[in-house]
Amino acid sequence: MSVTRSGPLPSGDGDGDGASYDVVVVGAGVVGSAIARALARHPLRVALVEAADDVGDGTSKANTAILHTGFDAVPGTLEARLVREGHRLLSAYARETGIPVEPLGALLVAWDEEQRAALPRLAEKAARNGHRTTRLLSAAELRAREPHLGPGALAALDVPGESVICPWTTTLAYATQAVRSGVDLHLGCRVEAVRPGEPHHTLVTRRGVLRARHLVNACGLHADAFDALVGREDFTVTPRRGQLLVFDTFARDLVRHILLPVPGPLGKGVLITPTVYGNVLLGPTAEDLHDKTATGTTAEGLAGLREQGGRILPALLDEEVTAVYAGLRAATGQEDYRITAHPELRYVTVGGIRSTGLTASLAIAEHVRGLLADCGLDPGPERPLAPLRMPNLGEAFARPYRDARLIARDPDFGTIVCHCERVTRAEIRSALASTIPPGGLDGLRRRTRARGGRCQGQYCGAEVRALFEEYGEGAR
Repeated sequence: MSVTRSGPLPSGDGDGDGASYDVVVVGAGVVGSAIARALARHPLRVALVEAADDVGDGTSKANTAILHTGFDAVPGTLEARLVREGHRLLSAYARETGIPVEPLGALLVAWDEEQRAALPRLAEKAARNGHRTTRLLSAAELRAREPHLGPGALAALDVPGESVICPWTTTLAYATQAVRSGVDLHLGCRVEAVRPGEPHHTLVTRRGVLRARHLVNACGLHADAFDALVGREDFTVTPRRGQLLVFDTFARDLVRHILLPVPGPLGKGVLITPTVYGNVLLGPTAEDLHDKTATGTTAEGLAGLREQGGRILPALLDEEVTAVYAGLRAATGQEDYRITAHPELRYVTVGGIRSTGLTASLAIAEHVRGLLADCGLDPGPERPLAPLRMPNLGEAFARPYRDARLIARDPDFGTIVCHCERVTRAEIRSALASTIPPGGLDGLRRRTRARGGRCQGQYCGAEVRALFEEYGEGAR
């Protein structure tokens, strides 16, 4: 196993044509990392290749972080099946590995008569998706459950089982377990050309050449562009921007559930949800763009979110905004995933994975493993994966700064560096020495929460940077 970030890729067998793999998975977001982890169960040579300098650096890092039940998926679609199965698999995996999850439940709130009339149909849709525990709530019941809701809420659909999860830890867990189980991870390794061939495809990257008997496209926003490299033009990805506001932890007591709107034609709409980090999220917008790099926020978008949030939860606007961010989802004009096997090319495309990709990730990985077998891959016998326990980033669980036994073993766990998020020196040091260390300060934030609080690093930034320089890859 290896993790590389720069320099020439490992050579192969001395023939100058690059290292050879049974499978190369391109794209180390939550889906690509899950696929690499699934393949690591077998005696295969697998590479996970990512253009960015860290795993989970695209769509996977900027979403609403909800573990969906799939109650509102289109019945009968591949997405509906994989989200339902993924919810079960990821819930169990989170318990096993320590990924923070909070099962808050969701309330689908109706604000006008048309929306209220839609609630029974949504309950029927949920039942067709195998989710039979939804219940209609009257305005009085809704108000008792969420006393800070704005005026005018008429009714709601109660959806038990919807949860919030840490998306950063999930992607990192998959990739870490894959690497510890033998997968090679190559970061900063954008694929620029593919030469299909027999018995190997040749991938030309910015860092050199790789060869792959089988190839998986998990490129997210760029899945259509990668398809074109192997001669496929089956769909086009339209980046759909979602802007979000992050409110300070003082807002957390205002909301008890995930508050969902009745879905519209562009998606699930604007929601309000707690996070596992103790904040409150408002968003996302849904803006179809042409630029796949347009992750900036806009004054218009954020003003629109505040207007909608003020109607849903008026007191929220009195709270401090800690951060704003935007993510891009891969819309393809079809209300389903675009997962397709191309046996003649020994190639699988995993495209059109939108907001439910986090939830469905483990189920998608199992599905892709089967599709690779249809493409001629003989995976061999299964073997256990390397054991894994992830550091806890969730506020509802024991954080290191409060763990006396941990501090007794290492006093640095009692030395807080980031006071807003209560991140200790030992947590930062451990992240920098981990299997997949961060490539920069943003990656360190996703592993520890350092610099993610109300001061956004103004107080702790210098010390965090000093620790990064002392213990990071550049210091080794």
